[in-house]
Amino acid sequence: MYRLSTRQLLLIALISGLFAAGIVTLVNVINNRYQPSQAGFSEALPAGITDPATSTDEQNNIDVYRTLSPGVVFIHSTTYARDFFGFVEQQQGSGSGSILDQQGNILTNYHVIENAQKLSVSLGGKKDYPAVFVGGDPDTDLAVIRLTEKPAGPLTVVPFGDSEKLVVGQKVLAIGNPFGLDRTLTTGVISGLQRPIRARNNRLIEGAIQTDASINPGNSGGPLLDSHGRMIGINSQILSPSGSSAGVGFAVPVGIAKRVVPEILKYGQVRRPKLGISTRDVAAFRNQVDLPVSEGVLIIQVARGGGAAAAGLRGMQQTEMGDVEFGDIIVGIDNDKVGNSDELFRVLDKHQIGETVQVHIWRNGRQMSVPVRLTESRTAR
Repeated sequence: MYRLSTRQLLLIALISGLFAAGIVTLVNVINNRYQPSQAGFSEALPAGITDPATSTDEQNNIDVYRTLSPGVVFIHSTTYARDFFGFVEQQQGSGSGSILDQQGNILTNYHVIENAQKLSVSLGGKKDYPAVFVGGDPDTDLAVIRLTEKPAGPLTVVPFGDSEKLVVGQKVLAIGNPFGLDRTLTTGVISGLQRPIRARNNRLIEGAIQTDASINPGNSGGPLLDSHGRMIGINSQILSPSGSSAGVGFAVPVGIAKRVVPEILKYGQVRRPKLGISTRDVAAFRNQVDLPVSEGVLIIQVARGGGAAAAGLRGMQQTEMGDVEFGDIIVGIDNDKVGNSDELFRVLDKHQIGETVQVHIWRNGRQMSVPVRLTESRTAR
């Protein structure tokens, strides 16, 4: 029988311990890599703000600005393009953003950093810190960038509030960098709720917050705050013929950001279910073509490999005689009516990737239902 000495036993125990530790470390690395990212935002009530119910309005403004303004950054974007003569021109853009966490993730508008080839961030003072694009969602006009170099000491995080319990007349504060002016505070009230606005890609953003707090070019991407210093919206658009504030500004509700930010941090983009088609609203053909319905979505093209193609949905085709043959017209999905593209996107967002839905269509003058498995749609730069 082979006998082990005490030294050999200790050596085997040490090797076994190291091996076990290595396995645990490897498992943790794999789990961290493939598990969903943390929410990426805080909802903790910021310290240093006196209860608005017991302080004056002026003191509340001072408290909110002093506490949260260090967490509002000035974003500089640079894009390089060649002119007619082949010379490289440098184009500059700017906007605002809110620090989300101690890792240096910053929430802003997608249109602030769209097509940027270089990003830098000012945290106040003369020094700019480099940043990189993490991901974005053009459909909601939201994006996340990340500092690649951070200042010494902790960052000031702007916490998320609740945009579901807002009321018209409620006080709001906006912090941003209008016209390049560093960290400007404007105040006002919520002027309206559930306003539909359009992202630059023409997708509908529902439930936007309307405010009379002054929002000007450069404010985009900055936070709209409540009197407790919690972000309730992301300042995004103004309604003004002159291009400057006319007292009608719009912010993307923070409830949308709560859904979008974790996906951006995990995937760099937002995954949505899709049919795999390109469409036009039936209303666009009104008084031009005699269609069997006055509302719905006409399928123009069916993408190869998508759910619609697998289910046999049809797009517009050209006959051998050179005539154009119209494709299927979608009028509903499951129990939801679909009258236009906005309604189609809204209905699809209620479902999950991989789910099979009943698509109600008109084809050759009769109505029918076709089961379609929803595939993944990713929006990215």
